[in-house]
Amino acid sequence: MWVVATAGHVDHGKSTLVRAVTGMEPDRWAEERRRGMTIDLGFAWTTLPSGGTVAFVDVPGHERFVPNMLAGVGPVPAALVVVAADGGWMPQSAEHLAALHALGVSHGLLVVTRADLADPGPALRRARAELAAAGLGAVEAVAVSAVTGAGLPELRAALDRLGARLPPPVVDAPVRLWVDRSFTVRGSGTVVTGTLGAGRLRVGDTLVLAEAGEPVRVRGLHALGVARDEVTAVARVAVNLRGVSRERLARGDALLTPGRFHRTDLVDVRVAGDPVADLPAAVMLHVGAAAVPARVRPLGVDTARLRLARALPLLVGDRAVLRDPGRRHVAGGVRVLDVDPPPLTRRGAAAARAVVLAGLDGRPDLAGELRRRGLVRAAALTRMGVDPAGARPVAADWLADPGHWRRLRGALVAEVTRYAGEHPLEPGAPVEVLRQRLDLPDRVVVEALVAAPLRLAAGRVGVAGAAVLPEPVARAVARLRADLVDRPFRAPEAERLTELGLGPREIAAAVRAGALLRLAGSVVLLPGAVDEAARVLAALPQPFTLSAARQALDTTRRVAVPLLEVLDGRGVTRRHPDDTRSVG
Repeated sequence: MWVVATAGHVDHGKSTLVRAVTGMEPDRWAEERRRGMTIDLGFAWTTLPSGGTVAFVDVPGHERFVPNMLAGVGPVPAALVVVAADGGWMPQSAEHLAALHALGVSHGLLVVTRADLADPGPALRRARAELAAAGLGAVEAVAVSAVTGAGLPELRAALDRLGARLPPPVVDAPVRLWVDRSFTVRGSGTVVTGTLGAGRLRVGDTLVLAEAGEPVRVRGLHALGVARDEVTAVARVAVNLRGVSRERLARGDALLTPGRFHRTDLVDVRVAGDPVADLPAAVMLHVGAAAVPARVRPLGVDTARLRLARALPLLVGDRAVLRDPGRRHVAGGVRVLDVDPPPLTRRGAAAARAVVLAGLDGRPDLAGELRRRGLVRAAALTRMGVDPAGARPVAADWLADPGHWRRLRGALVAEVTRYAGEHPLEPGAPVEVLRQRLDLPDRVVVEALVAAPLRLAAGRVGVAGAAVLPEPVARAVARLRADLVDRPFRAPEAERLTELGLGPREIAAAVRAGALLRLAGSVVLLPGAVDEAARVLAALPQPFTLSAARQALDTTRRVAVPLLEVLDGRGVTRRHPDDTRSVG
């Protein structure tokens, strides 16, 4: 199947043409048939001589219903531009063509209708010139009469050739089905329709409602009026949803593959059409089947930032239409350059941003995104429409630009060094402090940055081998060493430690530097005390008691108990069931 949208001025015979080609009535509403005018979107299909199927999205031509027309054309890859032989090129012909150009529709057919009422030549020549100027190029043209049937066989053959020229659909892409209709079927529940431009849908799939962000299940699928277990792009499809009321959905919502799209209300875009400086501050953005008010902030000659009235699931490279509702005028087409742009809060930020956008073309670029963002999650890139395949994560699913990663490593060394100067008694800088100072998004990124000469231990980052004590602490340890020269196991009491200038933080720093040995709490000795104690205790009759050890070491029970426990732990002494000990 391929899908084609009609385009053209009101009352130029679009619906009549679709009816003649398909034998189906595209106008769904009694009001449309009564007035002889398409108001909303119509749908019909037919089998062509090749055996292929073409589905038509019949759009309204009246100026008042251009938003409905844009909802139908948005997701469609090709257009049937209709011009009446007896009417010629008209204002809505031009606006519809501008919309097709803005959306990047580059495949189509030109059909001159009512060839039985007037010579199709003049209308044909004018329309060809207009299409060529708008970028559709030298499209194939057919003159027909829906009344007499003249030209219809040629049109059907031309539709076959159009289908053969269309690029193959991407069936392994994520689903983004823009909803153009929603209704309730008795016994089935809520049904939505749309044009599946890429990917595939299966019964039982779980999708996400873009507007509500909640999951829904596919209960059933129909394409061309037939129930299907699976539908692949490109196709008109009706989706029966389980567990969601019809009131929860409306035209412009979308069904999404979970985790594959970024909903955003702020986008940077390139504008083709009216000069950016001439755009009104408020416009309507038409993308897919959605129409959303947007505020325009010009940035460069042809770039702007749009703030949307509600978030949409947009990707880098998406095309959309800007329409000035006040002038009822298609102001231009936009190509999405960035769906997660940086804030413009500093002086000069807008001008700098314009320079960046000038170098973007709307094509997903992994290396460029990493360079501009420095650090980003792989899943976030995927939701922007940028494939992260080939990039090696630096931590968890974080990706980094190589140059930015090198600069971060240098900045981390500088911050660790600075913290050590500010807090000389601490065993390195806490990871969370470093995360905040470097403005990094995740602790795992800080940990991944640690490399020589840094080392990570117990949630802190310090310089490997850095154990030099601050001068006041070194002097205090020296005075303590003098106290212990004659009686090495007489650990000073808390009052003496305070006199020496050794508080808890200073003791901890000295222990980390290997200048002191902590037995328990504030009980500290010099580092060689354990080896010296082992030598003294080995000279005692074996086994020995705690009292004998205390006397031999000339110390108190406050020191002897934890010292013996340290010796037990190191395997220097063995403790017996009767609480005596032996060396070795």
